[in-house]
Amino acid sequence: MYKPTLDYAQQLDKEDNLAHLRAQFHIPKDAKGNDWLYFTGNSLGLQPKQTQQYIQQELDDWAKYGVEGHFEARNPWMPYHEFLTNSMAKIVGAKPLEVVVMNTLTTNLHLLMVSFYQPTKTKYKIVIESDAFPSDRYAVQSQLKFHGFDTEEGLIEWKPREGEELLRIEDLEKIVDEQGDEIALLLIGGVNYYTGQYLDIKRIAEIGHAKNCIVGIDLAHGAGNISPELHDSGVDFAAWCTYKYLNSGPGSLAGLFVHEKHARNKELPRFAGWWNHNKETRFNMRQPFDVMPGAEGWQLSNPPILSMAAIRASLDMFEEVGMEALRAKSEKLTGYFEYLINQIDTDRIKIITPSNPKERGCQLSIQVKNADKSLHKKLTENNIITDWREPDVIRCAPVPMYNSFEDVYRMVEILKTLL
Repeated sequence: MYKPTLDYAQQLDKEDNLAHLRAQFHIPKDAKGNDWLYFTGNSLGLQPKQTQQYIQQELDDWAKYGVEGHFEARNPWMPYHEFLTNSMAKIVGAKPLEVVVMNTLTTNLHLLMVSFYQPTKTKYKIVIESDAFPSDRYAVQSQLKFHGFDTEEGLIEWKPREGEELLRIEDLEKIVDEQGDEIALLLIGGVNYYTGQYLDIKRIAEIGHAKNCIVGIDLAHGAGNISPELHDSGVDFAAWCTYKYLNSGPGSLAGLFVHEKHARNKELPRFAGWWNHNKETRFNMRQPFDVMPGAEGWQLSNPPILSMAAIRASLDMFEEVGMEALRAKSEKLTGYFEYLINQIDTDRIKIITPSNPKERGCQLSIQVKNADKSLHKKLTENNIITDWREPDVIRCAPVPMYNSFEDVYRMVEILKTLL
């Protein structure tokens, strides 16, 4: 049973086998040199201290070798994206063949929909969550419009029930059961950005496939946070960014998953470029396009090495620790955070994220009654970095890599005084 005391929080930190990881990150500080209480790893993860070293290595090799760095660098640039594949595959529960790091999230979703959204006159609709992240909504609306369909008629929203904030899987099942003959694609956020709800990805795949629908997952708030087990889930494709829980830096490259069952289907429509052509004949410039198998077959251009170096710095930490240990700490850390918030004697706030640890990642979404942004601003003035989302939610994500039990204790103590 948890206890609402500083001594207890500090004791949990002493018992934490991952507590040493915090010292491997740059923690932002206030003007007096005190650490911020940073709870926005769900928007931008903190910088690992070794990131600078990893990027500097590539800068040094660029200076030393010029173009020959593609082959002569300590980490040759030609195959550099392959250095990330195994670690990233473990994080999302995929086979190496199924994963590649490339482009950015929404770009990847569009490239995947080129292949997997193949509407007909009667089967063309797309299902998303009603409160999907805006870029997903814009992406699917533009796909509908591009294919000549009405964006209102072609978009189906999976909504919470009246008076509820969370989605029910049986409501999605009903939608697909009733309208599946008209639905071409389900594109669902694996972890909802607003509520923090972790959806049953495998069940979603089963529901969609039962009606011959393609199923894609946006894991922007899932990769490095939960263990989605993408291969076993059976989803057709997925994409995610790396700058949140994967700590790769602002605007860094994204990840892409294509299930093994599609790996060698050269007939799938796709956009083509130099980097998804057979690497064995890539430099024989006059060969007809020969698409590579697996997720690499969705690449277009040679990758930006400096961004990949930052991703590699973080992935090497994940490789050392493992998702199982991170998830175990995450459940305990967020559980303690939830306990402390529930101890606050007020009816002004409530947590809308599921209480079941298996149905959430590390984020808790705190709904504030009769809210404006003033409470969030007061938290910021107290060096507590959270994330405000309209109309009335403060999102807080204690990240197991660098947040401590004392962090969440101190945050809640300040929140109590502000309330």
